[in-house]
Amino acid sequence: MDPNKKHKLIVAIVKKGYATKIVTAAKKAGAHGGTIIFGRGSAEKTLYESIFGIAYQPEKEIIFIAVGEEELDIVLQAVTREGDLDIPGRGIAFVLDLAKIVGTVHRPSTTCDMEVSSLPETKKKYDLIVTIVNKGIAPDVIMASKAAGAEGGTILTGRGSGIHETAKIFGFPIEPEKDIILTLIEEGKTEQVLQAIEAETALEEPGRGIAFVLSVEKTVGICHLMGCAE
Repeated sequence: MDPNKKHKLIVAIVKKGYATKIVTAAKKAGAHGGTIIFGRGSAEKTLYESIFGIAYQPEKEIIFIAVGEEELDIVLQAVTREGDLDIPGRGIAFVLDLAKIVGTVHRPSTTCDMEVSSLPETKKKYDLIVTIVNKGIAPDVIMASKAAGAEGGTILTGRGSGIHETAKIFGFPIEPEKDIILTLIEEGKTEQVLQAIEAETALEEPGRGIAFVLSVEKTVGICHLMGCAE
């Protein structure tokens, strides 16, 4: 990839077991590779059977694929096709703009004989709210966002290293685990959902966490929970 040309980030959230073949298909379509991480979904409780009274949260695979603007449509089409994202409930994918990219592996470009056809994109515009809070707070974020109009979210796990996050065990400093929640939301509902998350989790207090919004350029595979399972 040429770091001087415009790039996009494809983010796909799919059921466990799909990610590897999606990345393989994306590479055949012109991408240089992808990164896979694991998370869990947060669809409505009524959509799933309970196990010993505990609501089942399906495992998810989240894929990050950086591509040049010219390759975006053909790679996104490959991701959509391989992940069956045109089938309700199989997953979603969306595109974010990258202001700059470094550290990419350069290789001669390959010619791909795939035809670019129209993708089943959602006409509505969406934003992505990213919320990072202390571990265990994710259910509060999901509850608040749903009450404000969101349909769910995807939860990842990470760890923090901020100045307000110092803790020790037997005298050794530790970095507390974090919950990272990805919430795809209709553009018109972004502000009310963000305010609900802030109010529920007290993000204005030091060390409680942060939330930020990214504009989404394209989405595929969006369906509403009343009509399909996440």
